Amino acid sequence: MTMFAERLQSARKERKITQTRLADMLSVNPRVYNRWERGTAVPQLDTIIKIADILGVSLDALVGRENNTHQPVIHNLKLHAMLNEIDALPDEDQKALVILMDSLIKRSKINRLLAA
Repeated sequence: MTMFAERLQSARKERKITQTRLADMLSVNPRVYNRWERGTAVPQLDTIIKIADILGVSLDALVGRENNTHQPVIHNLKLHAMLNEIDALPDEDQKALVILMDSLIKRSKINRLLAA
């Protein structure tokens, strides 16, 4: 059984909804719905969205996408505080910052190589 099928079945059972009832709510044939839970077929994206709405789960949870809450680790508190401000800058300013930071990093690497 595919991961989507397992998550679909689990979410449906948690809400105590039968396959037939959910198929009816989605306006699909119960046999078609059964194939989704067995993992032999996958619904279209618009149907997956409806399923998530009906079952009260996020699309990420339904399709098994991990929450990407990983934040970059920046030890300098001032730089860390500036992240949101930098992200809000226009694209041109962000590009300029990338060029500036890249040149500073390269200079630092060269200095370390020369010092070694």
